[in-house]
Amino acid sequence: MGDVLDLLHQTVTSPWAYLVIIVVTAVDAFFPAVPGETVAITAGVFAAGGEPNVVGVIVAAAFGALLGDHISYAIGRGGGARRLARLPADSRRRASSEWARRAVDRRGGIILTTSRYVPGGRTAVTLTMGAVRYPFRSFLMYDALACGTWGTYCGLLGYFGGLAFAHNPVHGLLAGVGLSLAATGLFELARWTRRRARTRAAARR
Repeated sequence: MGDVLDLLHQTVTSPWAYLVIIVVTAVDAFFPAVPGETVAITAGVFAAGGEPNVVGVIVAAAFGALLGDHISYAIGRGGGARRLARLPADSRRRASSEWARRAVDRRGGIILTTSRYVPGGRTAVTLTMGAVRYPFRSFLMYDALACGTWGTYCGLLGYFGGLAFAHNPVHGLLAGVGLSLAATGLFELARWTRRRARTRAAARR
């Protein structure tokens, strides 16, 4: 375990640490199997010891997420838009795409900012927004807000975990990741409860 900690410490305190954070969080935006959130939290844990700089971690995570979301949006806008245009007018998939278009037109900003905290959900949303050609300026504005708050959330979660367990970085990392998973679980539970309530209300009409 000590060797692993030494390797992690050398990685996050190297001059390349911020570039690694940017690349990993960018790839995570359109390939969710990459642990971008865990990397940002880990860097935040070690930032509690002074290196890397916590502000740098937050900025790198936010910028990487913003870059990755725009790549995902571009992928959706390129390939996805053409596929949607070729769907038969009376097909179920065409109806679903039209529903998605109306949903993002009405609540695109809220959907984009909240999906940033749902693993995998952010990829589906950014791809869909590109496919239905959600206005780029609005996407940039809301996504910058979403990525900024997400980067701050991950960086500070790790940072305060590192402060709480200054003599045991592993516990600090586990605490940060555990709190992140708990927050995601509560968010998903709230969404499920709300969706179920709406379904019940619609069934009573």
